[in-house]
Amino acid sequence: MGNEVTTTQPKGMVGFLSSDKVKANILQVVGQKNTARFIASVVSAVQNTPALQECSHNSILSAALLGEALNLSPSPQLGQFYMVPYKKKDREGKVVSVDAQFQLGAKGYKQLAMRTGQYKDLDVIYIRQGEYLGRDRSTGKHKFEFIEDDAIREELPVIGYLAYFELLNGFRKEIFWTRTKMEKHADQYSQAFNLNDFHLLQEGKIPKKDLWKYSSFWYKSFDEMAEKTMIRQLISKWGIMSIEMSDAYERDMAVISEDGSPRYIDNETINQHEDDLSQANTVDFEEPMFVNSEVVKQTGGDPF
Repeated sequence: MGNEVTTTQPKGMVGFLSSDKVKANILQVVGQKNTARFIASVVSAVQNTPALQECSHNSILSAALLGEALNLSPSPQLGQFYMVPYKKKDREGKVVSVDAQFQLGAKGYKQLAMRTGQYKDLDVIYIRQGEYLGRDRSTGKHKFEFIEDDAIREELPVIGYLAYFELLNGFRKEIFWTRTKMEKHADQYSQAFNLNDFHLLQEGKIPKKDLWKYSSFWYKSFDEMAEKTMIRQLISKWGIMSIEMSDAYERDMAVISEDGSPRYIDNETINQHEDDLSQANTVDFEEPMFVNSEVVKQTGGDPF
């Protein structure tokens, strides 16, 4: 599929999706019964996320078709998967294309996991101040004591994240990351996230005129981003993954080509080390950064 930069409005997307060739492709994947619904959902996503209007039509379609094939909804309210505007630059830093990445949300991972029929439970718990009791000296496992009063608990700051699953056969696994570890993780893997800026933002020290620069979900919804990171880490290392889930995992954070193969443009940067590409499926994700089309036009760097 082409990677040309397009700046068409939603009606342009309607025309693209209604063309005979594209409609035949959609029909083959979703079937006659669901074609109208699928087209409406894609057009709605573009209307609700103006930055998608900067993306190539083909990349939007490919991401949406993958989500449809996985029986996941693109609705931001459901949080199952996202089509994320992402800019690719050449060696001189010039933007050569804006494509839509396919990115699973935390709820998408949960949905795919539960479909395997192997999970009894799967969740992430935000650990509040005072609930972490350190490690058990004999087992090395983390210990927690949860505050029973939810009204009190929800007023306390989040200091860590506990992800766990339990299979129907009784096998259980959990991992715990402190918030500090998660912040360092985001600082390392997200091109859009800067830890020092994040702390300044929390302290209200970023001028209002510069707030548009901090529209990445790592800034806006840090805990939700952390939740997906934990689920992705947990399931990929210890969980049971169906063929469907493995396929979604491998295409997470990628621009999907016409033949369905993933292209990790996050790794196509000027000083890219060869071993980074081998880590494309193990580093964690990003969520939609852009809140309006002006962000795509004004920012000079990659969206993440």
